[in-house]
Amino acid sequence: MTDNNDRTLCAANSYEQKYYFNPRFSNIPEDIQKELHVLCVLFTEDVGGVIQFVYAEDGTLMIETSAADNDYLYDEIEAGILVGQIQKKRRELLEQLEKYYKVMFLC
Repeated sequence: MTDNNDRTLCAANSYEQKYYFNPRFSNIPEDIQKELHVLCVLFTEDVGGVIQFVYAEDGTLMIETSAADNDYLYDEIEAGILVGQIQKKRRELLEQLEKYYKVMFLC
């Protein structure tokens, strides 16, 4: 996982079967928090590994994925395809989350 814990919005880990939502962002509406939870968990169920939604310093929301070195079932290509699908299908949600971060933390 990234070292930017204060900018990590949420993450899911297939190895530990855990989901994390950063309490720093607890004022995000519950329905959006649930949607992020579903996105993360479904990703790790399909591909494995770890997925994180992390804000860059400029407020851009990045989706990062990784896998353990010995995880031979993790498919980097499939992970990339799924991230692309999330970015395309959930574009409006991701843009709103970026605006939220910029208004709440960068202004």
